[in-house]
Amino acid sequence: MNEKVFRYIVRINHWRKGHISQENFLMIAAVIVGLLGGLAASLLKVLTHSVASFLQNDFHWEYKYYLYFFFPLIGIILTTLYIKLFIRKRSFQSGITPLIKSVVHKQSRLDFHNIYSQVITSALTVGMGGSAGLEAPSVSSGASIGSNIGRIFGLNYRETTLLLACGGAAGISGAFNSPFAGMIFAAEVLLPTFSIPAIIPILISAAFASVVTKLTHSEPLFILVPNEWSLNSFWMYVIFGVIAGFYTVYFSWQNEKIHHYFDTRKNLITKILTGGILLGILVAFFPAIYGEGYIAIQPLLDKNYNSLLDNSLFASYNQSVVALLLFALLTLLAKTAACSITMGSGGNGGMFGPSVGVGGLLGFVFAYSLNQTHWVELNVTNFMIFGMAASVSGMMHAPLTGIFLAAEITGGYSLIVPLMVVSAFTFFINKKIRKYSIYTKELVEQGSLIEDANKDESILNNMQIAQLVENDFVVLKTTDTIAETRNAIMGSDRQMYAVVDEQNVFKGMFTIEDLIPFLLNEDGNRQTKKIGEIVQPTKDVILIDLPMKKAIQLMDQRNTRILPVVNQQKQYVGFITKNKIFRKYRELLIRHYDIR
Repeated sequence: MNEKVFRYIVRINHWRKGHISQENFLMIAAVIVGLLGGLAASLLKVLTHSVASFLQNDFHWEYKYYLYFFFPLIGIILTTLYIKLFIRKRSFQSGITPLIKSVVHKQSRLDFHNIYSQVITSALTVGMGGSAGLEAPSVSSGASIGSNIGRIFGLNYRETTLLLACGGAAGISGAFNSPFAGMIFAAEVLLPTFSIPAIIPILISAAFASVVTKLTHSEPLFILVPNEWSLNSFWMYVIFGVIAGFYTVYFSWQNEKIHHYFDTRKNLITKILTGGILLGILVAFFPAIYGEGYIAIQPLLDKNYNSLLDNSLFASYNQSVVALLLFALLTLLAKTAACSITMGSGGNGGMFGPSVGVGGLLGFVFAYSLNQTHWVELNVTNFMIFGMAASVSGMMHAPLTGIFLAAEITGGYSLIVPLMVVSAFTFFINKKIRKYSIYTKELVEQGSLIEDANKDESILNNMQIAQLVENDFVVLKTTDTIAETRNAIMGSDRQMYAVVDEQNVFKGMFTIEDLIPFLLNEDGNRQTKKIGEIVQPTKDVILIDLPMKKAIQLMDQRNTRILPVVNQQKQYVGFITKNKIFRKYRELLIRHYDIR
């Protein structure tokens, strides 16, 4: 940071500490984060849509449509080049998962470049046809704004985390023009242990982001006023909720498999080419999955069902109901795979937007196919809205976000009851089968995230023995005599002493009770005895890379509160005590549950 700018910020910070209370400053900061987060989300939408519009409407060439096969590949290449050339060795990660991890492990600190790099890379990826959403990059950009404002003004962990969540709420609010869904998202996903005081700044940020969006990009995501729901169809809502639950399980499973496939590809060029070509093939056969995919949803909501086949290789079959349903189902499956391919092969975007599109297609396929049987008469438009809510609820384990997002972006507040039913069943099915959301499963498997269901084990997984080793104990050499070590032993506040050889290999330990007979006895023979001659070897040692849970179990088995720690070469490192472990445990517990 420029020295003059730094000094200016220090002066402002000094002034505000003397004139503005911390509570009021957080409200002001929430407004700033909301305005900047909303501006970033609007800028991202404008850039992305400008790139897409240029390629589709303004770029004139006789054979340009053949390039649609290559556009997604070009987008991924440009995104990768930007990261390699401009971000270089700094950290760049896409999606919501890194934000959750930063809250848990990194004091809610996000690199400054994420504010603009998320906008640039996702605009290149999605604008060029990558099948991903803009919402996760908007959230990442907004969260980075909040995180860096907290860092600049020297806020503590809880306050910085709150501003990070404010930025995330602003990102959703700006991307979807849905402030209430933004606030719920921040509470459910970024701050799952929120308190009422934390909601107020988040509400402020989401509201101001929505104002910015309306001023800069007022076009709504979907234009729709849905019909009232039918009580006669209640059990169909339940059935659809169950089906949607199983489909979100499939979506999440496939997402993991595709990401794993690309993660195992060590050659970057091979990864990019594979992803780009696969995307090109999918877009060529299913044009509706190009970019965010919202453009295909609006005509379906307007009951223009045949539009799904328009501009595709199968347009001549648009009068066939069977062809339409089959194509819709294949488009649903293609969209499910395409968003994972986009992200896994190096593109930047999010799963949030695609989950909304996939949910809409799932609702269409379910209701429209049943209507063809003439056994029931379902409102296809309403079920598309239910699908949007169900998809978000199941994959992200955020039922409230799904309900209010679907209601806000479609004007479907009159459907709140069936939205609740469908979202609840989808969430229940997905959580029963997968247990963790698409955002948190990887973190939990790494031991990086504290889950309420097994909180103690999760917290212990976040603790490393190397961070808790105490090395202010007196170390005795095997070649030392009792007389030579007498002063060191008597002057120590500790009552435990490690014994090592010349190579620092751990040989055993003494307690003060073990040494008192030698220290108090004036017998010359005892005073000249070597430490190595009287030490009793012990097998009760802890390897420095041992999981904390196993270290606690070993202490319990030996009925002790202290054990020596050694490395893989059996060299002495220090001691670990239960007191130190419990202090760290309380610290992590407070950090997790005391975000205000």
